[in-house]
Amino acid sequence: MLYAYLVFNLFKGEFMINNMFNFGFTSLKSKAFKILGVAFLLALSFEVSAQETIEPAVSPEVAYILNTFLFLVCGFLVMFMAAGFCMLEAGQVRSKNTAVICLKNIGLFSIAGLMYYLVGYNLMYDSVDGGFLGSFSMFDRSTEVDLETGYAASSDWFFQMVFVATTASIVSGALAERILIWPFFLFVALLAGFIYPIAGSWQWGGGWLSEMGFSDFAGSTLVHSVGGWAALAGAILLGAREGKFTSDGTPNTIPGCSLPMTTLGVFILWLGWFGFNGGSQLALGSGADATAVADIFVNTSLAAAGGVVACMIVSKLTNSHTNIAATLNGAIAGLVAITAEPLTPSMGQAVIIGAIGGIICMYGMKLLDMLKIDDVVGAIPAHLFAGIWGTLIVAWTNPDATFKVQLIGVISYAAFTVISCLIVWSIIKTVIGIRAEKEDEEYGLDMSELGSMSYPEFTKK
Repeated sequence: MLYAYLVFNLFKGEFMINNMFNFGFTSLKSKAFKILGVAFLLALSFEVSAQETIEPAVSPEVAYILNTFLFLVCGFLVMFMAAGFCMLEAGQVRSKNTAVICLKNIGLFSIAGLMYYLVGYNLMYDSVDGGFLGSFSMFDRSTEVDLETGYAASSDWFFQMVFVATTASIVSGALAERILIWPFFLFVALLAGFIYPIAGSWQWGGGWLSEMGFSDFAGSTLVHSVGGWAALAGAILLGAREGKFTSDGTPNTIPGCSLPMTTLGVFILWLGWFGFNGGSQLALGSGADATAVADIFVNTSLAAAGGVVACMIVSKLTNSHTNIAATLNGAIAGLVAITAEPLTPSMGQAVIIGAIGGIICMYGMKLLDMLKIDDVVGAIPAHLFAGIWGTLIVAWTNPDATFKVQLIGVISYAAFTVISCLIVWSIIKTVIGIRAEKEDEEYGLDMSELGSMSYPEFTKK
């Protein structure tokens, strides 16, 4: 094609020159001048061909702008997930506890942000260098444009901060309807300021697991399993709600106040997850990065859809009715499962990963009932169990990951998070207590903790 193009231009050039000279410049119609004209057109043909085959490079400043924009936009999508968690939890609890859920969610988001500013970010990212933690210092943003980093420092802090708030939200839902709010806030402060950042430094901060080759793209383990382990430790020490289990251990269903509100929360989380996974590409300065973000969006949505449909089918086949609670949690579990590696799977693999994650979550809820562990919203199966599955299956689609290293990472995070959280929960329980009084739990924590009600018109005087 290139040779044909050049020959065409060669004859076209000579034809144009002949016509030009015949138009009044016949005295200059010499062989040498014709050759120069043809050479000029031939040079133009090379320039056109080069423009068609070489992609223009993005300047470092443009890449800096695009990367920063990605962090900020995806960051506020993840921040919106806080509203999703709030709606999901508020719909899953009884109406007498919904105001407490609202306060817990806005409170934990704010406390997590402050603690991540005071110590968490630098503990996770500053001078980890293949070790186990960073520095105990306050984050100090730089207002200078440092093109070598590729993004504004504040945009990275903001994007990472909303992740730690997600971890704390997981704990909130599992312990709902019987946890006192101020002991819970104290735990959130320690989780966001110390436990989560130390865990995160091992991989995202360039710590020892990163050096080993552990892979967790957007946090199936670092965010969701860590939150799930923290919730499990708290649920064991806190105990079940009054009336959840009979004297012989049979679980009772305690319905929430609003399935529409829960469903809205799931849709909000699904939307926010595009920022969660897509932003974790951490770059938008090239066509390859833009394509990767688009692929991540597609795989993320397909995994959630796989989780939903799988739970609908399995629940219908194994029960007389389709289980809506399992279906909604199936969406969350599918999202969690694909989070460890949302880029390398094919579209079909993404559906399979999400579908299996949803089924694991559904039967994980039954397992917790067998173990007499009360998880109000099913956070532990959706985030912990599906997170483990998603982390291990990375080796199926990512050739740079191995099952052995992924398993080492899962076990390491489990041991660190469970031990540290059991210690923290035990100290808080011993010193100030963590559980509401039986009478307060019966009448609802809205009145005992806040002195107000979410639905006063439905409350008997």
